[in-house]
Amino acid sequence: MLPPVLAVLAQSSPDSGAFLGDDLLPYLVLALGGALVAGNLAAIFRPPPEKARKEGDLERAPIARSVVMAVVGAVAAIWALASLLTG
Repeated sequence: MLPPVLAVLAQSSPDSGAFLGDDLLPYLVLALGGALVAGNLAAIFRPPPEKARKEGDLERAPIARSVVMAVVGAVAAIWALASLLTG
């Protein structure tokens, strides 16, 4: 059995010159959406310690903006995952 990464690479069509075949864009959107979700939720639930903050830095991330960006990332990740599974 191949590791998941090699299995994905093996599935790409041989005549396609693109890395990961025709699915490169959905994979990139999935990665960026997941990063948006993870980064913004981490900023909400785990603000930087007081020692690491510089002068002028906020104590916490703005909650509304972080939640909106996490939702945008979740929508992008779900859309990309649906595109990969159906197409």
